[in-house]
Amino acid sequence: MKKILFYNTLLFLLVSCGTAKSLKDRPDISGYNGTVAQRVQISDTTFHLGNNFLHKNKYGLWELYIEGDPLERGLATGSLTQELLQKQERVFFSKVKELVPSETRQSLLRKILRWYNRKMYLHVPEEFKTEIYGLSRYSANTYNDIAPPYLRSLYLHSAHDIGHALQDLMLVGCTSFAVWDKRSEDGNLLLGRNFDFYAGDEFAEEKIIAFVNPEKGHKFMSVTWGGFVGVVSGMNDQGLTVTINAGKSKIPLVAKTPISIVTREILQHASNIEEAIAIAKKREVFVSESIMVGSAKDGKAVLIEVSPNDLGIFEVENTAELICSNHFQSEAYAKDRRNLKTIEESHTAYRFERMDQLLEQAQKVDVEEAVAILRNTKGLDNTEIGYGNEKALNQLLAHHGIVFQPSDLKVWVSANPYQLGAFVCYDLNEVFMERKGTPSLVSISEEKNTLPASPFLQSGAYKKYEAYREIETEIETEIEKNHFMYIAGKAEEIIRLNPKYWKAYYLAGRYYYEAENYREAVRYLRIASKKEIPSLAETEMVEKYLKKSLRKLD
Repeated sequence: MKKILFYNTLLFLLVSCGTAKSLKDRPDISGYNGTVAQRVQISDTTFHLGNNFLHKNKYGLWELYIEGDPLERGLATGSLTQELLQKQERVFFSKVKELVPSETRQSLLRKILRWYNRKMYLHVPEEFKTEIYGLSRYSANTYNDIAPPYLRSLYLHSAHDIGHALQDLMLVGCTSFAVWDKRSEDGNLLLGRNFDFYAGDEFAEEKIIAFVNPEKGHKFMSVTWGGFVGVVSGMNDQGLTVTINAGKSKIPLVAKTPISIVTREILQHASNIEEAIAIAKKREVFVSESIMVGSAKDGKAVLIEVSPNDLGIFEVENTAELICSNHFQSEAYAKDRRNLKTIEESHTAYRFERMDQLLEQAQKVDVEEAVAILRNTKGLDNTEIGYGNEKALNQLLAHHGIVFQPSDLKVWVSANPYQLGAFVCYDLNEVFMERKGTPSLVSISEEKNTLPASPFLQSGAYKKYEAYREIETEIETEIEKNHFMYIAGKAEEIIRLNPKYWKAYYLAGRYYYEAENYREAVRYLRIASKKEIPSLAETEMVEKYLKKSLRKLD
């Protein structure tokens, strides 16, 4: 008891002393006009505020146009998207509550995160802190016990970084590619990527395609969500693109610059690869990340591989094809222990090889072929590995898929669900040229160039997969809470719905193990062990329960 009291007291002192400055820090807005025009609501799906507007198109994508100085942008974004902002906060913090149900542990987690983020304010440019401050004025007061609105909004920009660093989660098992010269259909640069970030179905429901016309810097677009000004996928009016792929990180001791803020700065203030690298070099990050930068001016793409202690640049030689999954490829990380372990033990190398295989089959890639590649659910050599398998390029959990054509300033963004919905086309030339003081009250997409939804959506296989996901979640929840309720036929049903997937057999085996039917458990776990399992850790998990079941039969 005395030890617990001592550690709690120590934690309190660390939190109090270490976070005092960060809790009080606010951007200097004295040089800006803090008033904002009244939002005008035309309908449930159309709003405008001065020349800024928000409109939901027929594909379910929100189209947001914002202009002005940092505070103007933040205030206008917050006002126009306030319902979306507040929904994303509710979804995110509800997920945290689900993962950490104990109020005592939630309180402890809040203290730790405040301490962990104590120096972030020193590493975020004032421009973006000001924009986040304006945005935060439209946050709900519901979560003020976690942090006041501004700090809460700032902290949420590091959620991606903290998630895969502290818990070593591969929530962002993304795959991206770039082709140019003889590898693209027209010889120009073409890039595609899946952003496989999953924080629950609700998190991806309200995607925003933001078009930003800043007072200083380049105009750009990005795929985002309510309350987020960072960039995970985007292109500017110079034909420069950025996408991020998480890498293996050690647990950092303090938060610095969130990677999405680094990429936002690149997109707004760089016009070519050299300028993008210069920006990346001057920022300190606290997780490992690959930033794929494509450039119309350079006619190619490179990887900027950043980590807390190093930075490497990877450029391909004697080829016009660049692939990125979730491991580093530059010389700077050739002997990095964590990177080598990731390649050996996870599914990143498999996805890399699969992407290479599909690009080779396509020979010359155009936009339609790029979309088909991003939607591909099969394994190496077109083998069936089950729907939802992390070894597939399309893991059926993506927040979005996106294709860039930088030389023409065109971009295609997937509508829900995953990357299976229509790939809606936008032309940055048209979007920004049309802005002459009048907000758009209709979609700014290019209907004639929009690609249709995947036929897979109408298939029986897709409907079975969605049914499979429900049972998978149910069984996993029961296992996690150690409150297992055996229902006859559930194990067979999950296999029937997704018969090629290793996890269906593993969960069936676990189901029978918990029901003390060890003979059936052994049968299903043996089948699972022969399927395409994504990682060494999951392979060992299957073997562990197979051995435990066999021992029970002895």
